Amino acid sequence: MSIKYYIRKVKRFFNRIRRFIAFVPVIWKGADWDYRYAIDLFQFQLSRIADYIETHDRHTLSEHDVKRIRLVCRLMTKVYDEEYAMEYMDIMKERYGDDILKINFEDSGNGLSHMTMAYEKREDSEEIKRTFHELRDRSDAQQERAHRLLWRLIEKDIRRWWD
Repeated sequence: MSIKYYIRKVKRFFNRIRRFIAFVPVIWKGADWDYRYAIDLFQFQLSRIADYIETHDRHTLSEHDVKRIRLVCRLMTKVYDEEYAMEYMDIMKERYGDDILKINFEDSGNGLSHMTMAYEKREDSEEIKRTFHELRDRSDAQQERAHRLLWRLIEKDIRRWWD
């Protein structure tokens, strides 16, 4: 066997070591009891694919494909950090104050307590409650649309994301 063969083999070995080391923090933070860790690992790998394609000669993928992978990664972050699902909280706080969604535990006697929302003591509590439910339902629907879009994009293109 030629010296070039052994040099390639050694280079491949060190590249795999570098790759392993890059994955260690992602794997270290992971756990086997929540799918989110699998999503984080998948997102990390997609990002590495985009990085590789950007820095190497492309054979099958274009700059558009790299942009699509980056878009999917950003959308994964938004979806799995539940950015859309929590949007209603920011709107509620902006309209009614920072403590509007604060939960209070009030003594109901005999050592028991019950939970109330801060807005329940306000005169406009019915309006706030209605607004709360409308905004939360809208945020939930937006979160669900983003989730479906994310996986449609992945399904549409994932078999092409190789080079």
